[in-house]
Amino acid sequence: MSDDPNQLTRTTVVPGDVDAASIPDEGAGAAKDRPTRRLEEDRAWVPVIVKRTDQSTRHPDDVLASAIAEGLEQLNRPTLSLGLSSITAGLILGFTAMAVGIGTVAVAPLEAWPMVGRLLVAVAYPLGFVICLTSGAELFTEHTATAVYPVLDRKAGFARLLRLWAIVAAGNLVGAFASAGLLTLAEPVVGARQGYIEVGRHLVSPSAFSLLVSAVLAGWLMALGAWLITATQPGFSQIVSIYIVTFLIGLGGLHHSIAGAVEMFAAVLASTEFTLVQAARFIGLALIGNLIGGSFFVAVLNYAHIRETQRGG
Repeated sequence: MSDDPNQLTRTTVVPGDVDAASIPDEGAGAAKDRPTRRLEEDRAWVPVIVKRTDQSTRHPDDVLASAIAEGLEQLNRPTLSLGLSSITAGLILGFTAMAVGIGTVAVAPLEAWPMVGRLLVAVAYPLGFVICLTSGAELFTEHTATAVYPVLDRKAGFARLLRLWAIVAAGNLVGAFASAGLLTLAEPVVGARQGYIEVGRHLVSPSAFSLLVSAVLAGWLMALGAWLITATQPGFSQIVSIYIVTFLIGLGGLHHSIAGAVEMFAAVLASTEFTLVQAARFIGLALIGNLIGGSFFVAVLNYAHIRETQRGG
């Protein structure tokens, strides 16, 4: 067998009902021409084509094929399964809101060095995302971006994609509200109320346009995280990929619809300074922005450039 990791190797498997004595001897057939020997082998053996690949890297074509298969699996999931998984994701992201709230309180004495405090909070921001994404729970900004690929590849209809988005977004928000309620009940232990209030001010203060652009960037990063998870080997490298993209979201103060929803609900429950109207405004704009960032800047562009490369080849 060749040492070339990309070589296609032809091997054979002997069927159970074939007598080993009937297999043509390589030496005995040396006098025969190659085509005749190949026909004899094909009659006696089952031809198998084995593609050897280097497992340390994955070609973009293979990553896209995996993303399409995963997207189809999501689109075909039963409604109840999809809904429960989505609620689970919203609940888990409550730990991100808790970490950010505690971190915001902890860095309050560093008011003279605001960038230091911002960096420290960003370090804690990815923790809930790591738990959520490695658990496989259905998160609107990560798994659902993957569902765009089979639609672009014409293996599924747009109506099925809209169904998926609606179920996952609704489930995530139900889980987010429940998680915010649990954090409020645990406030005497957690002690992050003032942190939720400060984060809530950050969520409602931007203009609609600034909030939308911020959410586009966050959705872009989250969908990139989904692509990196598909492209890398299972294990630590995937956790690092999740941590990097969500750390950047936290560092930039970008707006993630579901994690932000938990933070917004926690702020509403913590103080009368915030209203449900403000929460609805934030969540609506963040969902739209995340959807644009994940669907266009990652799914559409990745699909387009890989398919064009295949056609060019």
